[in-house]
Amino acid sequence: MRGTSGASLAAAQERFEPVLRAAGEGAMTLGEQLFTVVSALDGSGALRRSLADPSRPGADKARLVAGLLSGGFDERVVDLVSGLARSRWASDADFTDAVERLGLDALLASAEARGTLESVEDELFRITRALVGQREARQALSDRTTVPARRTALVDALVAGKVDAVTQVLARRATTALRGRRFVQTLIWYGDVAAERRRRLVASVTSGTVLTQAQEERLGALLEHAYGRAVQLNVTVDPQVIGGLRIQVGADVVDSTVLSRLADARRRLAG
Repeated sequence: MRGTSGASLAAAQERFEPVLRAAGEGAMTLGEQLFTVVSALDGSGALRRSLADPSRPGADKARLVAGLLSGGFDERVVDLVSGLARSRWASDADFTDAVERLGLDALLASAEARGTLESVEDELFRITRALVGQREARQALSDRTTVPARRTALVDALVAGKVDAVTQVLARRATTALRGRRFVQTLIWYGDVAAERRRRLVASVTSGTVLTQAQEERLGALLEHAYGRAVQLNVTVDPQVIGGLRIQVGADVVDSTVLSRLADARRRLAG
């Protein structure tokens, strides 16, 4: 999100963070309820347009939210969504995306409160890694024509009883609410947000062979030097990669040649 929408989301996150810290593990319930709101918005274009309409008074939109969510939702969720409705959005899609992001923040905050945020981040990556080479499974998990219950059953076969409760909720959500994305793409986004919450960048590394610990440490040091902050390496081995590495950090795609130049520049600076 950019411009007005980005500023509105950032302001909402700033207001929501103290609520999440106070909620502790209970933030998971807030996140699940926010995801329920996202599903309702995705299912009703009229509702999305009503709540994101810049010409409609904010107080009217807040009353609409209160009426819709009263009774079955936590007051903190009602207050948050009401505040979002009062804000200005470039489009109704941006409004819905903001609710989704805040729901994700809440679920990750609950893992953070339990001290399992790093595990959740790692588990999300391991799920995507387990699907490498499993083309049919990846397609089924992203297939809108497949009954959602079947997609959920496929996810449960992958993760049930093997991962943190937050990881399981997120993995299920990634397949039942595709929102124009593919399953693996959504999990990667979740992992990136988890890393951001841990104030780390994620570098997705694809190598033709298994990297040694020394190689991983050197690569991590180069990337941290290049980006000026801690970097989490998620390494996938793909035999189809012939020589070199493919490294993606956010929107940046870096190859081993670029890394070599970075290393040379670093040595020259040190000299």
